[in-house]
Amino acid sequence: MMQNFINEIHSAGIWWFIFGIAGQLAFTGRFVVQWIISERQKKSVTPVFFWYLSLVGATMLLIYFTKRGEAVGVLGQSIGWIVYVRNIMLIRNESKSSPDVEV
Repeated sequence: MMQNFINEIHSAGIWWFIFGIAGQLAFTGRFVVQWIISERQKKSVTPVFFWYLSLVGATMLLIYFTKRGEAVGVLGQSIGWIVYVRNIMLIRNESKSSPDVEV
């Protein structure tokens, strides 16, 4: 198992490996943000920052998977990317028509 991990770092290159890890951390961090906000408000909330972190993480992972030639990762992040951009667009459109929406 440790040898596979070391081979992964070596085959990707250390900087690409770090980039991929950073993208995964951003992508995972969105759930932490959503959980903290929901706990504070005592209800399930999806803050705007969730969608921005989703977009940043997905973009970084899309770049990483493209560099690595991993088609499944590219496909998965491409589809998600469309959803994240669309949600940000919907929130921005809603904020233009309603001053109570937080962007």
